[in-house]
Amino acid sequence: MIVVIDYNVGNVRSVCNTFRHIGCDVKLSCEPTDIQGAAGLVLPGVAAFGYAMSALGPLAELIKKVARTGKPLLGICVGYQMLFEKSSEYGRHTGLGLVSGNVVPIPSGRTIPHMGWNIVKLPGDMDLFSGLGDEKHFYFAHSFYAEVTDNQTKIAYTDYGFDLPATVQKANIYGTQFHPEKSGKTGLKVLKNFARICEGTNP
Repeated sequence: MIVVIDYNVGNVRSVCNTFRHIGCDVKLSCEPTDIQGAAGLVLPGVAAFGYAMSALGPLAELIKKVARTGKPLLGICVGYQMLFEKSSEYGRHTGLGLVSGNVVPIPSGRTIPHMGWNIVKLPGDMDLFSGLGDEKHFYFAHSFYAEVTDNQTKIAYTDYGFDLPATVQKANIYGTQFHPEKSGKTGLKVLKNFARICEGTNP
């Protein structure tokens, strides 16, 4: 069973419903026993970084502990940004620190927020993109982005006047700046691939 972490921030229920739509055994929960017993975890979020980390509260330490055992973890949008060490959104905030890097504002001179569909170049060695080809459109909605400094991390980029990291993969830790649950059939395929990773099968 996949557990979508329920911490009352943004799109947690819509992500849970999308997993059900594609036939996954999924539960929306904040119970430690569910998180520890899950085949994989999903951390969504639509909110400012600091607010989201505050809402996560003591679950943050549990998520880090469980992720470090090798259990698959997928962060989406702000959930993706929370995988990193720090954010400068409305002050200085500490993230989960599972991936090295900081969350910073999109540089000026571009439309902010970055909202809408962008092409993501898909590396062939990233598990979430198995079977999707070389590039696909995904839906974005954000004003900050992650500067990735982790040399153990695979990265997929989108062009937003610079190479903006759209997806990361570090061993069992995955993150998407875009919203797969809002990205049509392509996004559903990404979530199906994550579900297969949680099942221990090749995507």
